[in-house]
Amino acid sequence: MKVLITLLSLSGSVLAADPEVMIQLREHRFTPSEIKVPAGTKVKLIIDNQDPTPEEFDSFALNREKIVFPNSKGIVFIGPLKPGRYEFVGEFNQSSAKGVVIAE
Repeated sequence: MKVLITLLSLSGSVLAADPEVMIQLREHRFTPSEIKVPAGTKVKLIIDNQDPTPEEFDSFALNREKIVFPNSKGIVFIGPLKPGRYEFVGEFNQSSAKGVVIAE
């Protein structure tokens, strides 16, 4: 009986996976630079750094920082968010690596 309850509780968490958004980082620019996500929902951002240098995903508004090494991926969970705009930058290339998360 314990095994059945454990399996049922695990299956619920598998079915309720967080939505994922892929962000590409190439030539020190985020693509897409504008990301729309549902308000009130936890979201998994997958940052694919295709540059030969590291970058730090940084957002004061989202309270998140993550160094993503060259030619690798990093994961950042955000939310649940209230409706609004949440800016982020590449800490090492702030003049070009810019973006915004829009929660609707």
